[in-house]
Amino acid sequence: MSSERPSRFLASVRRAIRTDPSRVALTEVHPILNATVVSRILDLALRIGESMFAVGASAHDVTFAITRVAQVYGLKGVQVDVTFTSITVSHHLGEDDAPTTLLRVVHAASPDHAKLQRLQALLADIQDGMGLDEARSTFRAIRRTPFLYRPTVVIVARALLAVGVAILFDATPALIVLAFLAALAAAFAQAGLAKARVPSFFGQIAGAFIITAFATVVAALGSAGIAPFDGVRPSIMVAAGIVLMLSGLSVVAAAQDAIDGFALTAGGRILDLTMQTVGVVLGILIGLGVAQLVGYGFERPDDALPFGPLPAQIAGAVIIAVAVALFNGAGLRIIVVSAALSVIAILGYSSSLLLGIHEGAASAVGALLASFIGILVARNLHVPSVAVTTAAIVPLVPGLTVFRGLLGLADSDGTPESMLVSIAPLVLAASIGVGLAAGASLGLYLGTPLRATLAGVAKSRARVRH
Repeated sequence: MSSERPSRFLASVRRAIRTDPSRVALTEVHPILNATVVSRILDLALRIGESMFAVGASAHDVTFAITRVAQVYGLKGVQVDVTFTSITVSHHLGEDDAPTTLLRVVHAASPDHAKLQRLQALLADIQDGMGLDEARSTFRAIRRTPFLYRPTVVIVARALLAVGVAILFDATPALIVLAFLAALAAAFAQAGLAKARVPSFFGQIAGAFIITAFATVVAALGSAGIAPFDGVRPSIMVAAGIVLMLSGLSVVAAAQDAIDGFALTAGGRILDLTMQTVGVVLGILIGLGVAQLVGYGFERPDDALPFGPLPAQIAGAVIIAVAVALFNGAGLRIIVVSAALSVIAILGYSSSLLLGIHEGAASAVGALLASFIGILVARNLHVPSVAVTTAAIVPLVPGLTVFRGLLGLADSDGTPESMLVSIAPLVLAASIGVGLAAGASLGLYLGTPLRATLAGVAKSRARVRH
């Protein structure tokens, strides 16, 4: 009897430390589906994921959507591989069965947040019990839906963004009009090049060059004392153009993919983002070089130009967010939410600066607040969180800081001291960009579990009522 007690004790300790293989199910019961049905399910899931990825969703959201659709219709253990240019899905029922694998190439991404909103609504309907045939027909209708706005509206919306940037810096009415005209010319040029299927890299060069040339002419007329160009700060025009060129880049999605572990997709997005930014830099440097050749140039500001008073900041941020939402194809609901979140972002940024926080960290705070609140609001209003977050943080893009650095490089005499002075604003701009991406991504991650908790509470209350 006494010898059994130690053995029982040792057995209890072993059970507390080790797992029991006999209690692990060696097989799993799967629903019986023929190969045709499996292919139809995978095809629907893959096409939904491809469409989401092409209009701006992150790789994590695409993977979740594909696996969720497959699970709803009875396919478990679906493998999904998302790269920057393709998506592959595979389902292998067992060792004795051949796997079913499908692949679709993702064409160049073009944000269409209204379509993304419809795709997310389709996912919700599928989870609520929509049949496979109905889901397939609904998806085909969504896929054929054209972009919400005509090309002319998109071009004017892009020019409207420059108006918001000018107001953000408390510009004069004359400068606001000139910034709008410069951005309008650049937007028309980029639209024409895109229609001719010219790579967007060259479109960025052309747009940045046009805005810099426009600003150079304004600076020359102003220095000659010609009204209403005298007293106008052309550097704000170029800053507005830089924000315009960089507003369409998927900074948040690239950072989110990198944090989620989708290294290949993140690398592709970051490389694309880098090339588009280099295009802007080249266009501005070419414009500055041409200006120096003809004997005109810009006066480099000694200090960074701060934002205007708070009412101007709020008005400018709202206009920028509305413009970004418009040329990304957003509907009215997304536009309103984006405008409200832009106010939160600019207030968070300005409040952080008043507390003595560095500009990069202040940008992260503003982006964090906007994305965190945005992901909570997005659940209740059924809008894509990436859509409202992207539009809300664009007002914080450091366009003027980038231009100060590029202007310093163009005027540099090549000595190490002058190069360091010129590079300092570019380093500051890079820190602000990293802060925006990090803050927006962190807000999404902090808000996701809270959103899931709120959704669970809402479902529990719904069950109690019924």
